[in-house]
Amino acid sequence: MNITDIKVRRLLQEGRLRAVVSVTLDNEIAIHDIKVIEGPERLFVAMPSRRELSGVYRDIAHPISPDARRSFEAAVLTAYRKETEAQAALSAALS
Repeated sequence: MNITDIKVRRLLQEGRLRAVVSVTLDNEIAIHDIKVIEGPERLFVAMPSRRELSGVYRDIAHPISPDARRSFEAAVLTAYRKETEAQAALSAALS
C-alpha cells in the first residue's frame, strides 16, 4: 500500500503532543488520530489506540514490519515539518 495523502489536522504548541494527523492509503483507506509526539530525544509517531478495560492501550491500526514503520513515520514527520514551516512563514508574513 502506498501513502497517497497526509493531512495535518491540528498543530499544538504546548505539552508533548505536537500534531494530530490523518493518512490516506491508496486513495481508499483513511487512518485518523495519528499523533506526532515530542519524545525526550526526537519526534515520533503514535498510532491511533484505544484503552481497554484493563487500562492497557492497544493500537487500532499500525505498521507490521520495522521497515513499514520507518517509512510511515518518515512520511508523517516530513508532512508535519512542512506544515510547521508553512505556519511559521505565514506568521512571519502577517507580522
